[in-house]
Amino acid sequence: MISCAFENGNKTSLRHVVVHAIVEMDGKILLEKRSDKLLEGNKWSLPSGFLDRDEKAEEGILRELEEETGWKGEVISLFRINTNPDRPHEDRQNISIEFIIKPVKLIGQPDKESSDIQWIAVEELPTPEDFAFDHGETIALYLKYRKSPFPLPLFV
Repeated sequence: MISCAFENGNKTSLRHVVVHAIVEMDGKILLEKRSDKLLEGNKWSLPSGFLDRDEKAEEGILRELEEETGWKGEVISLFRINTNPDRPHEDRQNISIEFIIKPVKLIGQPDKESSDIQWIAVEELPTPEDFAFDHGETIALYLKYRKSPFPLPLFV
């Protein structure tokens, strides 16, 4: 939670905003294994991170994708906005904005937040317990959408 004070002096706690990238190419999903120094370390996740102040969500997810995986991407669609206050394994309350991203080009190396980057075939994805937070839920929902498209974006 973010603690702050309003103009009238009242104090409050606000939620963090995070962005997630669903990146697919040739039937494979781009996943990163989180560094053991991070919350939910050594678990698989979608490329993701906190939105910076004064940054649009689309800019933030493309920045995070590049920083964490080395891939440059293009936003295809907003997939889901997840405002569930009971997201699993969180030590803070986050709102996630999830995008479907087209991979464009590998242009760099992953940063230290990722211990491994892999394109994993849909049929070989890790089990839900192997994913950080609720990223496995997001991937399952995306695969359902991929099989039988429904209107986007989703709001939870």
